[in-house]
Amino acid sequence: MTSEQRTELNQEMLPRHVAIIMDGNGRWAKMRGKARTSGHKAGAVSVRKAVAFARRNGIKALTLFAFSSENWQRPALEVKVLMELFVTVLNREVDELHKHGVQLRIIGDVSKFSERLQQKIREAEQKTAGNQDMILNIAANYGGRWDIVQATQKACQAIQNGELEVADLNEEKLASYITLADCPAPDLLIRTGGDLRISNFLLWQLAYAELYFSDVLWPDFDDHAFAQAINSYVKRERRFGLTSEQLHNMLSTGDTNED
Repeated sequence: MTSEQRTELNQEMLPRHVAIIMDGNGRWAKMRGKARTSGHKAGAVSVRKAVAFARRNGIKALTLFAFSSENWQRPALEVKVLMELFVTVLNREVDELHKHGVQLRIIGDVSKFSERLQQKIREAEQKTAGNQDMILNIAANYGGRWDIVQATQKACQAIQNGELEVADLNEEKLASYITLADCPAPDLLIRTGGDLRISNFLLWQLAYAELYFSDVLWPDFDDHAFAQAINSYVKRERRFGLTSEQLHNMLSTGDTNED
């Protein structure tokens, strides 16, 4: 199957927003007797394929976990290669994303990156800011707990500035300070590589997401593997805390209260 072929999917039930934990690069390289860094380079190719698949199939937002706040603890050489790979990918891919109407956003504490990388991020985001066909969020130096803490800090600052009353700080208001607040919540989380955890990724945003775990290592995650995840999603019943009967009654009357 080529990257340009449309995989058979149920177009009526597609998730609006898919999040992916791209795991398995290091193991993929080790299985081939290569350095871990070669796995990350192969993984960058899979990122391109995943973005193209999502765009072709009408997924409106794709969020990829590229570098967690815990990844700084990895070997220094691996971190250095990851940072350089980030710059290289930004240089190489931004024009193509822009051409296809993809808006690029980097979420996470980018202040920890080099000024060179921060500048590349700013340029990429500015160039694609007006695009509306799809949103591509890259989580870099990101952690779900960090996200909730920074949102709480912003809310506290608003209270201190007299812009918000303590009594008015509710779930909805705090959510407005969480990253991706202007995106629909992820409908589907995919984790590749076989591990069964979410690793501090989008802790707030994934509250009602469907979870899909694949044994496929990220560099091998192709259109077929992505389609399997989507087709698993469309077969599920999402109840959001309701019973099946309540959900069916709401659907039959059209009262779904969707965003």
